[in-house]
Amino acid sequence: MNMNWGSKILLGMGCFMLFIMAMVVYMFMKHDGDALVDEDYYEKGITYNSIYNAEQNMLNEDAQPKIVVSEEQLIISMKDSATYHLVFMRPSNKAADLKLEGKTIGAEHLILVDRIHLQKGLWFLQIQWQSKEKDFFYKTNLTL
Repeated sequence: MNMNWGSKILLGMGCFMLFIMAMVVYMFMKHDGDALVDEDYYEKGITYNSIYNAEQNMLNEDAQPKIVVSEEQLIISMKDSATYHLVFMRPSNKAADLKLEGKTIGAEHLILVDRIHLQKGLWFLQIQWQSKEKDFFYKTNLTL
């Protein structure tokens, strides 16, 4: 079969368009494992004001948690007794994310987390807690 230059250009453009379409399909299929994409993005946008107010409560009342990393566990010391929700997010692996909730322990108002469940590396930590009928929020990065 003898092809002229016009046919070759059309064939090349067709192959390029198929390649682009395949890349689009691949990118849409891949996003479910992405740790940087929140599934409940819109709900978080709606509750942004409450999180902002809780963060301001933490700053105004100087209630920033103190975090100590030991060999066996992570020790978080709160200012007052509280009910908490912890979220450990692993940027490299969404499947390794960890959510914990409970009440602080003892007179020092401690939260104890075993490091067995936490791999070495970078973690994003979010703490939401309620104490003295007020909401508080704190987030930080941890390297274990």
